[in-house]
Amino acid sequence: MDQDTYSTTPPVCSYEGSDYQDSFWETGTRRYEDAVEAVALKRLLTQPGKLMLELGAGAGRNTPRYADWQRVVLLDYSRTQLVQARQRLGDSQRYVYVAADIYKLPFVRGLFDGATMIRTLHHMADPKLALRNVRNVLAEDAVFILEFANKRNLKAIARWLAGKQEWNPFDHGQVEFVELNFNFHPKEIRKLLKETDFSLQKQLAVSFFRANWFKNHVPHDRLVAMDCALQSIGALAQLTPSVFSRTTTRGSSPTPGENEFFRCPICGHSLPEAGASQNCPGCGRTWEYRDGIYEFRIQPES
Repeated sequence: MDQDTYSTTPPVCSYEGSDYQDSFWETGTRRYEDAVEAVALKRLLTQPGKLMLELGAGAGRNTPRYADWQRVVLLDYSRTQLVQARQRLGDSQRYVYVAADIYKLPFVRGLFDGATMIRTLHHMADPKLALRNVRNVLAEDAVFILEFANKRNLKAIARWLAGKQEWNPFDHGQVEFVELNFNFHPKEIRKLLKETDFSLQKQLAVSFFRANWFKNHVPHDRLVAMDCALQSIGALAQLTPSVFSRTTTRGSSPTPGENEFFRCPICGHSLPEAGASQNCPGCGRTWEYRDGIYEFRIQPES
């Protein structure tokens, strides 16, 4: 049994009951951000793979962009987001829907050969613990695409210099600007990636023009083209509100045994991908499988 099984973990930001996909992405004003993030993903995720873990998958906005991967596990803390994803993507054997906590990932070690975490780390009060857990479930030489909210962006720098913002964008500490919403310094993220056994290969600066003025005055296609032409600057300087990083795992990883897929987040016992509710032989806890979604959230005691 692993010692980290019973560890106390930070609070989780949940989108339970939210229409985030529709209100923020589809009918909101984020068409530009969605387009440039799609380009960044395509540039960084260049090789096909067998099993992808999409952390913070939400309603599956990015999932179709992993078409070169044989299977994709969509993980989100919000069950309603996964219900929406399943409605959008269908009940294909290619997709596995899992409601779980990133701080208590319910998978055996070394299972995935790829993972993405897009617009998710900014909800992590303990990013190091989150990244360590991601590394644990990845195989040797696995690829990991990480996006993080950058506190050292041009808008934040301008506001701080003008005295309109209290927190210093050049300070390396993370800043919580809204409850469970954090911005990070690029150097701190690089440090955390190294400490959690990831090797940074490439960085892209994304969303140069995340301001309503640009969206209202510059045609969408031109705005996207301008952003894409500048993304490679991320290798030298990160001054955009969003930064994408391509990393690979360092060190060795265990090879899962036959039929080992899930890992009980309470006791650490391995479980198969059964397509049904199952009792953990280690602790006796029942983990539900309902409406095509695996339920591995540990609900707080009332």
